[in-house]
Amino acid sequence: MAIPLVYNVRNVIQRPVGTLTTAAGIGLTVAILIAALALAIGFRTTLVTTGSPDKVVILRKGADSEISSGVGRDEVEILRALPDVAIGPDGRPEFSAEMVVVSNLKRIGQPGSSNVTLRGVDLASIGVRATPQMVEGRMFAPGTDEVVVGRRIAPRFEHCAIGDKIVFQNRPFTVVGHFATGGSSLESEIWGDANVLMPVMHRENAYQVALFRMKDPSRFDALKRLIERDPRLGVQADREDRFYTEQSAALTVVLSTVGVFITVIMSVGALFGAANTMFASIGARTREIATLLVLGFRPGAIMASFVIESVLIGLIGGVLGCLIALPINGITTSTTNFQSFSEVAFAFRVTPFTLLIGMVFAAGMGLVGGFLPALRASRQSLAAALRKA
Repeated sequence: MAIPLVYNVRNVIQRPVGTLTTAAGIGLTVAILIAALALAIGFRTTLVTTGSPDKVVILRKGADSEISSGVGRDEVEILRALPDVAIGPDGRPEFSAEMVVVSNLKRIGQPGSSNVTLRGVDLASIGVRATPQMVEGRMFAPGTDEVVVGRRIAPRFEHCAIGDKIVFQNRPFTVVGHFATGGSSLESEIWGDANVLMPVMHRENAYQVALFRMKDPSRFDALKRLIERDPRLGVQADREDRFYTEQSAALTVVLSTVGVFITVIMSVGALFGAANTMFASIGARTREIATLLVLGFRPGAIMASFVIESVLIGLIGGVLGCLIALPINGITTSTTNFQSFSEVAFAFRVTPFTLLIGMVFAAGMGLVGGFLPALRASRQSLAAALRKA
């Protein structure tokens, strides 16, 4: 016969100091775990939302990122003329050839500098990549030394305010606007006219990446084979969403691994705390254990009861951890993307799934921390329990 759950709830409530102390340790561990997962999910989501399954990214064969690629002007014209390229309402191919380089800028409010992606685009085809929403200022004028800055990095780097001048290769460019692209990684870039930027950045003969929308996305596999087997091109093709998913994979794994490693170290202390609490509870409740044995409850039921109490304490800690972690949701931070070696700003994303993982982890810590004390309680004989009582 199982011991009623209300018995366990009552015992947890009657020991508020020990319960809250142990729960707080578990809660801090859970909060660290959720924060690490929110960091990794935020970074991955920012990159993945940049891509679309109906668009194709073209890079030089063997390139693993845009900055290590090069697509010549002749190759661009061959690709632009492919019959699989969608035609826009204006009758033009939905095709964009872009220059992509990194430029080192000084940070605001902290020492040092970091690389920022500078993208040269054709204003007439800018909507193929994304349709930027100007949150401040205006779009750059074609053929001018003007640039626009993504809203996520504008407050993080020097000379990115409206009216400031950013110097690229000793040539000043005026910041005329800040743009948003629905939270994607493009908000961590600076955009300007490709025809102006390419000579300045010594990229006259080749773009770094080409991008186009497909007429029929279901034909991607056949189109990929056609492009990659064409001896005139020497390029590789990938769906845009898959490309950005792969770009985020390495750093996502690193962030998750580091977070889990720190959590495991902290969880050792939390497990000892839970075990000490349960051992102290068993030592003070010898009479209760004797009474339960006299009433006919079997040792297995007593063990299960103490494990349930420990899990309840763990769940209380899980709730505390979730409450501690919730305020970080939406906070913007940044890191260097290993693939592009440039700064990517993104927001922590505390999702229901991460909260669920935190609660399961907390319950697991309660289960592991309470197992040995519960086993000790179940092994007490009736005679020994009565003598201690």
